[in-house]
Amino acid sequence: MELYLFIVVVLFALAISDLIVGVSNDAVNFLNSAIGAKVASFKVIMIVASIGILLGVTFSSGMMEVARKGIFHPRFFDVKELLFIFLAVMMTDIMLLDLFSTFGMPTSTTVSIVFELLGAAVAISMAKIIDLGQSMSELVNYINTAKALAIISGILLSVVIAFTAGAILQAIARFIFTFDYERRIKRYGSLFAGVAFAIITYFILIKGAKGSSWMTDDMIANIIDSTLPILGGTFLVWTVILQLLNWLLKVNVLKLVVLVGTAALAMAFAANDLVNFIGVPLAGFHAYRLALANPVDPLSTSMEAMAGQVGTATWMLLIAGAVMVVTLWISKKARSVILTSVNLGRQQEGVERFEALGVTRPLVRLGIVLSEFCNKYLPDSLVDSFNRRFDASVVAKKYKSKKDRPEFDIIRASTILISASALISLGTSLKLPLSTTYVTFMVAMGASLADRAWGRESAVYRISGVLTVISGWFLTAFVAFTVSFIFAWLIHLFHLWAIIVLCLLAVYFVYSTHRIHKKREAEEKAVDAGLEHLSYEDKLTQECSRFFTTVNDIFSKIVEGVLAEDSRALKNARHDAHALKKSSRAVISTLISDIQRELPTLELSPRIVAAIGGTGRHISDMADACYLHIVNQHKPFFEEQAKDIQQAFRAIKAYLENGMALMEADDNAGISKEIDKIDHIKEKLDSLNRSQIKRLKKGDAKTRQSMLFFSMLVHFEDIAEEYVELLKGYNETFEADS
Repeated sequence: MELYLFIVVVLFALAISDLIVGVSNDAVNFLNSAIGAKVASFKVIMIVASIGILLGVTFSSGMMEVARKGIFHPRFFDVKELLFIFLAVMMTDIMLLDLFSTFGMPTSTTVSIVFELLGAAVAISMAKIIDLGQSMSELVNYINTAKALAIISGILLSVVIAFTAGAILQAIARFIFTFDYERRIKRYGSLFAGVAFAIITYFILIKGAKGSSWMTDDMIANIIDSTLPILGGTFLVWTVILQLLNWLLKVNVLKLVVLVGTAALAMAFAANDLVNFIGVPLAGFHAYRLALANPVDPLSTSMEAMAGQVGTATWMLLIAGAVMVVTLWISKKARSVILTSVNLGRQQEGVERFEALGVTRPLVRLGIVLSEFCNKYLPDSLVDSFNRRFDASVVAKKYKSKKDRPEFDIIRASTILISASALISLGTSLKLPLSTTYVTFMVAMGASLADRAWGRESAVYRISGVLTVISGWFLTAFVAFTVSFIFAWLIHLFHLWAIIVLCLLAVYFVYSTHRIHKKREAEEKAVDAGLEHLSYEDKLTQECSRFFTTVNDIFSKIVEGVLAEDSRALKNARHDAHALKKSSRAVISTLISDIQRELPTLELSPRIVAAIGGTGRHISDMADACYLHIVNQHKPFFEEQAKDIQQAFRAIKAYLENGMALMEADDNAGISKEIDKIDHIKEKLDSLNRSQIKRLKKGDAKTRQSMLFFSMLVHFEDIAEEYVELLKGYNETFEADS
């Protein structure tokens, strides 16, 4: 039994890791509304969520939900087989959730744990069937596939119902309150908040506290049967209380709605999803104890008792709750997942994280056609009324700077929490397999659509992001099943050796994803720092210099890599070039928004905007061409070609460096002289092109070599010309300012 004791110890170590990665991904469920609307400081929001988590842990009785719901039938397995299943599940869960969190993608911890249990159980069941010489048709006796089908249907139900409900409720709320909602809240905000508090109270009763030891099945049934009286009574009570708070203390009742709703969702998460992280290790511990209870032959002990409810000591739950709270405060990956949801729903335009997918373009076009149809056939007075009430232009006037402006307002944050709480409560009472993650995310996206946050400038990118997240949900199920199946099979075959190797693999995987996330975060911070600088005219010089210093560095890496035939160096340069291209979009977006809103008196030359965007494209295209040439094993440049490339590179590099030095010195006269030197550089590049043509005529150069040579020189010239435009724009901007 020593091996199995070792497995139990490993399971508990993995439980702590799973709590950390699980909370990092699930935090989006209850934090996105409060953070997106900036209803309070980040610290206050985190304190509220932490209280909700700790309350949820105390409500939870720690039932081993996944076993009780019957993903597999424990009576057909012995302790060894169950521990192998649980170990494979935990290793898969940690790596899978950590991977999603690293890239800021929300997914369902319930879906992952269910399909991991299913995959590992299928693997061990098949191995057992083979060992016993049975037919594979016996597999249905070991596995309950109904749960998997219920989860898949839950995804589809969540996507359709939650998105539609979120859109409808947000449209109604926005029509009532508009974006200029302050005066209307004073009139009838307490009624709206009363509805919200009634729904949230019911949600706490039916979802948050349903797992507590003092909530019997009869009590839950009575709550469900008394839904309307409970909602009506709590609505009246809360409306009166909130109206008094508004009159006497001038309390913003909608802020209370968002904060209490955040705590309620956090409580439900801790009370119900905690078992997704510690349920499997606790089940393994229970199986081990059942085996030890039979000292004669522990390995043959029946595991039928595993199918029942498994209570958990309160101290274990409190430790788990403490780990969850600490993770919530320190996890940077949790913030990445939250930002994905918040950015997809933000009201204003800006830098989009997701690229446009082909499938989204016809969807956007369909939306435009429907909008034009409504505008054409509905009465003009009705259309004008809707347009006035959905006019978001008033929002920008409320805030002095973009840093103070929330991603969306408190009306939408309240609607998201109300809709999510109502749908999850309804799904629980009707025993529908709705996922908390899926409901909260899709409600937020539906509300964004209704709020016209997905305008023509951003719709194709936002819809692409939503479809990417949804596809990730289905990918979660597939990967969870496949990987846990493989891990369980390996553990069955190689026992301790497989366990050691897989543990090391899990550690290495988490370490690698940590490095990836750290690098991505550093890149995003670099972009954000640039955006912050560009909000001020006096820092424009620093930003231009920073951008073209990066261009120069990548430029050097590309040329050195292609001449040395170093595919790895070119791959890194290509990655940096693509990041720079993305950074250039962020810079351009901020420049344009500064002109529109924050700096209306700034005479910013459009040449700067065009030069930054063009340079980003050219350096990225050149990196792609050079990388593909080398990685496809085409012939490198021969000596004369390499010398010509180096000569052109030195000329362009010196030109960029001289221009940057003049900008930093604020030497407008020197910049004007530097601009005139572009003709000399063009003549030099033309001369090198003619030399290559002569080599072609003599038959000294190959086709692929020549294609890359000409392509690089064209990109050299394009980058130099874009830089000239930047210098001209710089002079125009500061001459106009002076």
